[in-house]
Amino acid sequence: MTVKLLKKGIKLDGKYYPAHYSSAKNNINGNATIYIKGYEPLPSEAHKVFTVQNDSDMMTDYFEHDRLRIPPTSQYFAKVEELAI
Repeated sequence: MTVKLLKKGIKLDGKYYPAHYSSAKNNINGNATIYIKGYEPLPSEAHKVFTVQNDSDMMTDYFEHDRLRIPPTSQYFAKVEELAI
């Protein structure tokens, strides 16, 4: 899977997903985070590259956007920290 981190989103295998970034300084666990802005699920290959978190519950009509947790050991950590506001 090809991953490209852009200023206002992320490209996964050429498909653009609007997103914003959060620094590891804002997370107790020390992970940086990529917040996907849309409700469209990420491709299954993204789950092999990133830890994808989405706590949506269809039974109670509670929906969340996907969040990608980026640990300090990830090759994408430095770039996410650079892009985080």
